Amino acid sequence: MVVCPNCNYQNPENATQCEACFTPLPPSAACPQCGASVPVGASFCGQCGFALPSALSSPSEPPAPVTNGDRATTPTSESPQTVICAETQLQAPVARLVHSDTQAILEIPANLSVVNLGKPNDRVPPDLDLSGFPHSQFVSRIHAQIRVQGITYYIEDVGSANGTYINHNPLARGQRHCLQAGDRIAFGKGDLVTFVFQVV
Repeated sequence: MVVCPNCNYQNPENATQCEACFTPLPPSAACPQCGASVPVGASFCGQCGFALPSALSSPSEPPAPVTNGDRATTPTSESPQTVICAETQLQAPVARLVHSDTQAILEIPANLSVVNLGKPNDRVPPDLDLSGFPHSQFVSRIHAQIRVQGITYYIEDVGSANGTYINHNPLARGQRHCLQAGDRIAFGKGDLVTFVFQVV
């Protein structure tokens, strides 16, 4: 199995792309100690902790520079290698709405602090257009807003004709709801235009 570095989904062997979040998966090889799948170029097996031989590193990659005093050198078979740990960079979470009937995904733009939801209009064009979904006649042109503060997402009804419902409960106009993964958002009565909020 190949574990996705983005969402930790366990993919089948030889998968090149995560089946859950579609992130490209790094090439992998088998650990000579326990047989677990490890990324090519890894120093240690994540399953058993075995120090992997350099033969598992990618043959197309040049050897990494090694610090020697205050200068960098390229390791050779004669020189000892010093392992230098790079700083880990975390990928920012991606928030999205998944339509409950069609499973269509609308990603919430990461570069906006206020995201307008509704249908095309002349006053406030929507950042997330809901007009193409079944029963979209119940969605107002300016229906709701999602406000982003750091990694927290709030939804607010901005005066829609048919209301916004969170987990089947009406959201009063001007009242903000802090979205949690799995929340159901219905635009209009009857749960006809419903999305599930996800963070991946």
